Amino acid sequence: MSELSEEKLKKALLKKALGYETKEQVCEYSIGENGEAVLSKKKVTKKQMSPDMSALKLLLERFYAEIEPEKMTDEELEKERTRLLQLLKEEEENANRESEQSNQV
Repeated sequence: MSELSEEKLKKALLKKALGYETKEQVCEYSIGENGEAVLSKKKVTKKQMSPDMSALKLLLERFYAEIEPEKMTDEELEKERTRLLQLLKEEEENANRESEQSNQV
């Protein structure tokens, strides 16, 4: 597997393992006077996706084999959780910035 696809897989697993918020957009169109489709309704809802333990397990086994959660103290687990949440937050902020920049162009 290439380095790029490994990194994409790691980011996707991290996001799914920790849970994330997503936006769902539903658009309804009607036929306008000139026969073309015209946007009549647009509904955007936010959804909170729960953390996925299977994704977390796969992430730890594949990319963090040196970390053995069963041998970690509660304090170490909490630090790792905080670190991973911060990493995910940074990734989301970067993605939002890139999305805003592409929308402005």
